[in-house]
Amino acid sequence: MRRLLSGFALTCCCLSSSVFAAAGEWKSLTFAETLRNEARAYEHGEGVDKNQKLAAQLYCDASRHGDAEAQYSLGWMYANGRGVPRDDNMASYFFGLAAEQGHEYAKRMLRFVGDYVDPELPQCMRKTFIKPEQRQQTVEYKPSSELVNFTPVTPDEKFVFALVNRYAPEYGVDPKLALAVIKQESNFNPLARSSKNAQGLMQLIPETAARFNVKRPFDPEQNMKGGLAYLRWLLAYFQGNVPLVVAAYNAGEGAVNRFRGIPPYPETRAYVRRIMELFGRSEHPYDTTVTGQSPALARLK
Repeated sequence: MRRLLSGFALTCCCLSSSVFAAAGEWKSLTFAETLRNEARAYEHGEGVDKNQKLAAQLYCDASRHGDAEAQYSLGWMYANGRGVPRDDNMASYFFGLAAEQGHEYAKRMLRFVGDYVDPELPQCMRKTFIKPEQRQQTVEYKPSSELVNFTPVTPDEKFVFALVNRYAPEYGVDPKLALAVIKQESNFNPLARSSKNAQGLMQLIPETAARFNVKRPFDPEQNMKGGLAYLRWLLAYFQGNVPLVVAAYNAGEGAVNRFRGIPPYPETRAYVRRIMELFGRSEHPYDTTVTGQSPALARLK
């Protein structure tokens, strides 16, 4: 029976993978679908080293965001002991989540694993399980009235506001500055990708992501923490000079040092102008223990 179950599930998994591959580019996907896509790559070793434990973690994150295909895939992994301990009860839990959303293969798999009895949930599922249609009602946020010309309206915008108000103070960054940067970088789209391969909410290029230990740039929390860490570093490096900080965020601190001020790039100058219009202040507190000041700072002021 177990061998038949494994073969049946593997066939279903491969079919759904083919459908997913035809669905379009990353930019067209939701955040949960992106997590699922990344999980599937690690599960099958497609373009990356196979890592089924990491695949299970990513499927779990996507499952928490309500992705039925990820819930089904994680149920399959529990049913077959791939990347996680074999556990029919846990498999039944995830198949049940997917079946509730109409996933036909998950409905069939429930017949093989038995009835669900409350298991100890994986750590990633112990966070609030927010279904997409519930996000607007369940996420708390604090609109920043001082952020000029912008008020969160959509659920995604409110979700980002909530994350900023949670994490920015931990990094010593004014939430209004972080929001202004996110507004200009990605317009609150966690899946944004630029022509220069800047990724996620705060548009981290791969080098910056690696510098601040961001492993999954399309994960809103990881991306935001990396961007906030970079802003904290820049604030210390340029001693709270906001125009120089945001110019460096756009063009790199090396360019600011070379030009002894805001680089003469039209894109960077427009970027600084928009950020300053949103943030409204040219000075920001900074932590002197983060890094030393720019060696050219005396010439920049």
